[in-house]
Amino acid sequence: MTLAETLADLRHRTASARHAETGQWVSGVLRERIAAGHLPPGTKLPEEPLCDALGVSRNTLREAFATLSAERVVTRIPNKGVFVARPTADDIREIYRVRRYLEPGALAFTPAGELTPARLDGLRQTVASARKAREAGSVPGMAGANQEFHAGVVALAGSDRLDLLMAQVLAEMRLVFHSMGEEATFHAPYVDDNARIVELLAAGRSTDAAALLTGYLQRAEAQLLSIVAESVR
Repeated sequence: MTLAETLADLRHRTASARHAETGQWVSGVLRERIAAGHLPPGTKLPEEPLCDALGVSRNTLREAFATLSAERVVTRIPNKGVFVARPTADDIREIYRVRRYLEPGALAFTPAGELTPARLDGLRQTVASARKAREAGSVPGMAGANQEFHAGVVALAGSDRLDLLMAQVLAEMRLVFHSMGEEATFHAPYVDDNARIVELLAAGRSTDAAALLTGYLQRAEAQLLSIVAESVR
């Protein structure tokens, strides 16, 4: 999706939401678009078109930019403007440090009674979507479904604060995926790992599910750092 298409879509979708003209709301909208892959790394975020599309003032937009900059989702370059960030190897290490605290904890400490069939079915549906994307050879489809799965894992904790933190992490992860390109071999194996995590949760083995996820996050971090290192040689 081009910037012009994204702006047109924002203008259409936010027409009925302009009562929520706050920096927090705008940062949420932009974060969501970045996490969905509509605004890839390096995209310049022009103030005037975005203010028009979102129906907000420059001050409100700049407040949102400040929030996203603190989250490392955007970068402000003096005399040039604000751009969607390009994650570095250090960013990847920090992202996965956060994920290793956040996601396995959500699995290990969610009471068994709260792992309802509806919640587990939601996770199973995302696994099914990832498998379908893998069969079709769709790297973006696998990446998107896997991101949705991990958001669902954290949602098990039932915390709005943790959900917000995970949304920030996943927005940065989307930027990492953009930077690495169509790397099908990265995403494919984790689809089956996600399915195994759901099976363990359904069997009441939350601790084992958390251990599996911890190991796979460590493996994923190592793979991504290797890909980044290769790309700069």
